[in-house]
Amino acid sequence: MYTHDKQFIKAGKPFNETDKAIVLIHGRGGHAEDMISLGRFLKLGNMAIYAPQATNNSWYPYSFMASEQDNQPALDSAIATIGEAVEELKANGIQEEQIYFLGFSQGACLTLEYTARHAKKYGGIIAFTGGLIGEQLIRQRYQGDFQNTPVLITSSDPDPHVPVSRVTETVSLLEELGGQITLQLYKNKAHSISREELDLANRLL
Repeated sequence: MYTHDKQFIKAGKPFNETDKAIVLIHGRGGHAEDMISLGRFLKLGNMAIYAPQATNNSWYPYSFMASEQDNQPALDSAIATIGEAVEELKANGIQEEQIYFLGFSQGACLTLEYTARHAKKYGGIIAFTGGLIGEQLIRQRYQGDFQNTPVLITSSDPDPHVPVSRVTETVSLLEELGGQITLQLYKNKAHSISREELDLANRLL
């Protein structure tokens, strides 16, 4: 089993020209560069962009609904990696309420897991096809208050990797933490990011 080397691909505005940033989190088998290139379709022109790269191109080895010990230590290391990206952004003068997160698939699950464990006022959270991680959700590990942070969650009904039941469970838990949730389910959508999802994301951004 593996842990993650700290590796961030950076793009967008330099810190002396912006007070906003986004953390882009790739899916299983993906690359940080894929997420940077996705940024061409998103309104990120005034942001610093950080895209962490997973060791072995995967944030954790098994399904996001596998038993937790199966995905360790990679999962804890992945959550810590996102935390390091946030700390680096803060050290460069970006306030948490100006930090945005966007992830796809495995990266969407990690986006939701990190932010729900550290709920506070962020710029916004975008999860393309994902849910909170674990065989069952352990409510007490999710702490803080999103203070109406906008959260966009999209998924397919059905999706081969992400059950709709976990998506709806995730939405209700994030609402308990004070998130302002927009949920969009698509009938039989491919496991990819559609133009319509990008348009919804751009509204949030």
